[in-house]
Amino acid sequence: MAWVMDTYAMHSGQATTAVVTGKPIELGGSRGRREATGRGVMICCDKALAKLGMKKEGCRVVVQGFGNVGSLGAKLMQEAGYKIVGLADIGGGLYNEKGFDVPKVIDWVHTQRRPLQDFPGGGTKMSAKDVLFQPCDIVIPAAIENQITEKNAAQVQAKILCEGANGPTTWQADAIIESKGVFTVPDILGNAGGVTVSYFEWVQDRQGFFWREQEVNERLLDVMENAFDEVVRYAEAHRVNNRIAAYMLAIDRVASALKLRGIYA
Repeated sequence: MAWVMDTYAMHSGQATTAVVTGKPIELGGSRGRREATGRGVMICCDKALAKLGMKKEGCRVVVQGFGNVGSLGAKLMQEAGYKIVGLADIGGGLYNEKGFDVPKVIDWVHTQRRPLQDFPGGGTKMSAKDVLFQPCDIVIPAAIENQITEKNAAQVQAKILCEGANGPTTWQADAIIESKGVFTVPDILGNAGGVTVSYFEWVQDRQGFFWREQEVNERLLDVMENAFDEVVRYAEAHRVNNRIAAYMLAIDRVASALKLRGIYA
């Protein structure tokens, strides 16, 4: 992103940091951007627990994906009191009812560059997909698309499905998930923390004034909590699931803006 910004700046004849986001902090990036998607996932999980009257402490979480979203999301959630019992990456998954020390797993995988499944005392080995269907309270697919399908959706044992990846649940699986009473936080909401802080980066670049990380996190919390509340409120008012509500709410906003501009009546 720094190179893209630099190339644009050379052609425009001036430094234009707001042209792209995700840049290093030294070149107009935003503090808090690296953790933003995982933090947004955690915020949505916090809200879902409150909605369902569940407690955070000891709440069992399975995370599929151990890249930026999965690893940092798991780390933040463990620090907040959640119990991370399942982890997976491209090489496979681990499930341990006693929970994982996530910082140690991050060191093992990302610093020492060793296979996740070889983590000492890691628990039961299984495929990366199978980890999604282990006993837990929250399941977070944070890897790739099409992981929960009509063929395996009935195996989901979680009370909350919070999508950290893009499109991890197929549309055919949605009806099965809904029939099981699983509370779903759709990807359009669940992983919006990253793009939200990218927007904050653009705002800071435009202002030429940069915020403390605490301020970035506070603003992200405000945006994510409001978005969650609006989606759930819309779902209940229109008697649809949260995914459909998120789409309807987004389309309504665009339609309203077009109407206010006089583009159509």
